[in-house]
Amino acid sequence: MRGAVVWTVRGAAGVVTLAGLGHTLWYGVVEPGTALAFGTLIACGELARRDTGDTRDRRADGDPRAARDAAEERRPAPLGSAGALAYALLGPNATQSTHHGVLQIVAVVVAAALAGIVPHIARGRGPAADHLARRVLTVAFAAVCFQPLYNSGRLEHGIGQGPYLVLFLLFLLGLTALCDAVLAAAPAGARTGRPYGPLLRDELRAQLGIGSAICATGVVMALGVAVAGLWALSVLCVPLLLTQLSFHRITAIRTTYRQTITSLARATEIAGCTRPGHSRRVAVLSCAVGRELGLSQRELTVLEYAALMHDIGQLSLVDPVRAGATAGLPAAEARRIAVLGGEVARQTGVPAEVAVVVERQADPYRDQPVAARIVRAVNAYDDLLGGTRHPGGSLAALEQLRLGTGRDYQPEVVECLARVLARGGRDRVGQVPLG
Repeated sequence: MRGAVVWTVRGAAGVVTLAGLGHTLWYGVVEPGTALAFGTLIACGELARRDTGDTRDRRADGDPRAARDAAEERRPAPLGSAGALAYALLGPNATQSTHHGVLQIVAVVVAAALAGIVPHIARGRGPAADHLARRVLTVAFAAVCFQPLYNSGRLEHGIGQGPYLVLFLLFLLGLTALCDAVLAAAPAGARTGRPYGPLLRDELRAQLGIGSAICATGVVMALGVAVAGLWALSVLCVPLLLTQLSFHRITAIRTTYRQTITSLARATEIAGCTRPGHSRRVAVLSCAVGRELGLSQRELTVLEYAALMHDIGQLSLVDPVRAGATAGLPAAEARRIAVLGGEVARQTGVPAEVAVVVERQADPYRDQPVAARIVRAVNAYDDLLGGTRHPGGSLAALEQLRLGTGRDYQPEVVECLARVLARGGRDRVGQVPLG
């Protein structure tokens, strides 16, 4: 069933692509100068795209950073996406009517995108098939909504060229963004088994970032070409290029910040306070449980940072806990270590929410925020397994957690953990590289 959703999206994109290429080859390219200008813009946008191969590799290994990076890189080629959207919404060209249809739009977008991604494919970092399929279907949707109305004259007769046209385009952009979010969430839900609602919510929130800049630039390009001609493309693409550069710099800063937190988390392992890889295993599994519970991307970021730093309070102890296993400590001692960890976390400059999760991970679950409930349950699970396969196995460890659901562990978190492990989460956690 899950594979059927993915192949349905890809199959639909393939059918649309074949129809567009076949129609264009048979009847020829209408207004080749316009098609060449937009095709060149799309190809250049793909050439300037950000490679995402490393993100996909880390996602395959279960790295919690990959989910956030995937959210940041949903639009790795913003200029190409904006150019494709502008071509789909193009009406007049320097006040002269255009007559390219939906199928030619699809053909030009696909051909230009393929030309632009060849260098990335040669480096083994081409875009995922689902991303290309989504691009084709989203552009086709926008073109189907706009081009028949424009070519038939009903758009100009009913709306004209005034402010109502802008309002119509904004409405159409909203529908296109919703279509793109649905097409992105459906395959993701099929692959991961996560609830569809939270996935769709994350995709819609992602539209507010670089997605809104892409939509705005696409509409401005279409309107600019309608008045000034194709020369407007070279001017109107500059703001989006600068926005893309800013997003890349922000992503680089976040990556450096994340690496710093990861290094701090490894301090407990270097000092011999915890087992090697414990904080990373807890972070990976905690993020998997958080996604299962439907946490937002921001909540997952706080959860990941708190999970990495959950044992940092042990650096303040004179006598280290044996094997770093805090799950078996008396409640008062576990709470004291958690409070020390919260103080240390605050001094590192992490967000206040992270320090709160760290210092409250030992409280009864009814008094904890959701992230602290997850960290406590997952930490206890990893402590019970002792870093390797427990003699009783995962089922025995989960059963022991279930026995503590009256006070220590939230039942919903434990059951989500069980579902993640049933899908092979434990095996993936063990494969995550440290550092």
